[in-house]
Amino acid sequence: MSTFSTTQRAIARATLVFALSLSANFATASPGKVEAVLAPAWLERDGQNQPLTPGTEIRNGDVVKTGSGSRAYLMLAEGSRVKLGETARFEFKDSSAEPQGMFRGVFNVAAGAFRFTTGLLQKARARDVTIRVATATIGIRGTDVWGRAAPDNELVALIEGKIELSRAGQTFQLAPMHFMSARQGEGGQVQRFDFATLQTLGAETEIASGSGAVRETGKWMLKQDGLTDQAQAFDVYDRLRAAGYPAQIRPTRGAAAGSGEWQYSVRVSGFDSGGEAAKVAGSLRNALGTQLTVHQRAN
Repeated sequence: MSTFSTTQRAIARATLVFALSLSANFATASPGKVEAVLAPAWLERDGQNQPLTPGTEIRNGDVVKTGSGSRAYLMLAEGSRVKLGETARFEFKDSSAEPQGMFRGVFNVAAGAFRFTTGLLQKARARDVTIRVATATIGIRGTDVWGRAAPDNELVALIEGKIELSRAGQTFQLAPMHFMSARQGEGGQVQRFDFATLQTLGAETEIASGSGAVRETGKWMLKQDGLTDQAQAFDVYDRLRAAGYPAQIRPTRGAAAGSGEWQYSVRVSGFDSGGEAAKVAGSLRNALGTQLTVHQRAN
């Protein structure tokens, strides 16, 4: 009975993980999609964690988690965008698109800050979206709302549109530029906020320019080529992914004439500029000891 050599097993593993990373882009029915990621961030699916990767289709039951200093943008199937701040936990409980065009979704913000924004062209679409922020429940019909779930405090701020908010037996109809804040075990209070406060809140969920985020359309990458030691290659790959970076690994034949040996390339793709890629390369070198260099994608 034939057996796989160590190299063949490694090649099969590399091919499998690469194929799985691609297959996420071709799911047909999904409540949302990962748009942009400032690592570290993870997707929890069926009890397993994997790095959050731009282009990945979200499924009902998935949980998106961000780490310290992280951000993530998710595009929902009905056209709204969800922005997550650091140390957030956003759960896709249930969603569906009905034949009449109505989108229904139930989401849970168990921790961290989020912003839900409906684009101008999508505002007319019928939707029934419920977002639970800790113990507060928001009914959304098309709007711009910001919220945060902290261990001792819940905050929901309405920027534009209208929402119905309920919490611990209280019901609120928030007007634009008002927020409801409540400490654990206490009733909620509604207050007005100004543009300066809005900017402060928004900064918690925005991906700042030049911060090193990755997107599906980014043309720059970090990679380490020519790794002939398979154990070393998978060590780099595994450390990057465990740290929340969407690394890929690709096996290729060696370029040296007549060598024919297998080599491995480990890469993190999707940066908008070489400068952003270089910034992340330095951070990873300091934190993980990796030796990734900056490259521009050919196409």
